[in-house]
Amino acid sequence: MSFIQLRNVSYKYPIGKRDVLKDINVNVEKGGFYALIGANGSGKTTFCNVLRGFVPHFYKGDLRGDVLIDGKDIREWDMGELAQKIGFVFQNPFTQISGVKDTVFEEIAFGLENLGVAVEVITQKVEEVIGLLGIEYLRDKNPQELSGGQKQRVALASIIVMEPEILVIDEPTSQLDPQGTEEIFKIIELMKHKGKTIILAEHKIELIAEKADKILVFQDGEVVMQGTTEEILTDQRVQEYGAALPQYALLGLEMKRQNWEVDRIPLTEQQAITTVKGLVAAKGGQICHS
Repeated sequence: MSFIQLRNVSYKYPIGKRDVLKDINVNVEKGGFYALIGANGSGKTTFCNVLRGFVPHFYKGDLRGDVLIDGKDIREWDMGELAQKIGFVFQNPFTQISGVKDTVFEEIAFGLENLGVAVEVITQKVEEVIGLLGIEYLRDKNPQELSGGQKQRVALASIIVMEPEILVIDEPTSQLDPQGTEEIFKIIELMKHKGKTIILAEHKIELIAEKADKILVFQDGEVVMQGTTEEILTDQRVQEYGAALPQYALLGLEMKRQNWEVDRIPLTEQQAITTVKGLVAAKGGQICHS
């Protein structure tokens, strides 16, 4: 059985006149890295809110269909239990910082304190996470005085320290520069290697192409495409649904239109280099066609 299952799921906010999620059927396997892509307003954030239990526990509204987390319906989960099962990272790190702690160490420890974990265990876990994420230099700084990228790393650390099995991450790099974005993706990839199940809403399609296992494409509250990263990000229909394709996939698709013998549409820079080298070798040092 899939770790997370959504069966015929539709949702309407309390004051909404129409469904913002429509008849969604998705299976998420344990340990997978799933990326959600689509235009703004396509339903990605609401989908994340359903998985985290904010819908229906906090936002209320009309939720129809089945949302099963590890075989148990989302409506049956206690929010405290769900918080330990699923970690949620918001788009804006400024909203995730508690505002009541004076140091990064204390901020990361805050969630464990609320769970009543013993002080010595909290100290050990926080030290481990700080070392794991390489943020020792932030340890004694005031969370309110950090940059956006630093705050996002602390927000991730405060979730990771709780050791949830599932990470739901909603556009964590939307306010970050390229370096900050790369650092956040390194942390996400590290969590993937530790066996966490990751659901990430994100627009940075080049990084998604490198890191994600599977992709869900959203349009107007529907999942209009889903499949492996290679299947989805080499399909031009993605652009028709308001999402982007990696530049290397666009290169490969153009090569095919020009009747070049491309065996595989590249998704990453390395794949593109391999593809071009193969074409050069096949053409005896030239890639021009007659």
